[in-house]
Amino acid sequence: MNERWILDDYAAALAQLQNALQVQPSTDLIKAGCIQYFEFTFELAWKSVKIVAEDQGLQPCGSPKACLKLAFAQDWIGDEAIWLEMLEARNRMSHTYHAHDATRIYDRLAAFLPPMQALLDELKKAD
Repeated sequence: MNERWILDDYAAALAQLQNALQVQPSTDLIKAGCIQYFEFTFELAWKSVKIVAEDQGLQPCGSPKACLKLAFAQDWIGDEAIWLEMLEARNRMSHTYHAHDATRIYDRLAAFLPPMQALLDELKKAD
């Protein structure tokens, strides 16, 4: 079970994101913090897929998109479209900053929680 550390980190990051989204977004700073938690959690999500897949002897995936496709093929994720939306959101926030985009992404964060939790649950079962 070589992947336990990353699944623990992923679970902790997801819990932090869930907690952060419970705070009323009274300032842009709170929204920015939530987006940062999302970016970090997303990174751990796809890297968790990569490590679990490698541990199971599956074809290696070196990029987020390749790992998402592998996770979909393994039935670790059920809705590939929302994960591709998350990837696009992470890319948009990581490489540029536009207030309008940030607000739009913040408004979608709650919808991202269930698929992120479902992936974590599936990866733990795959263990």
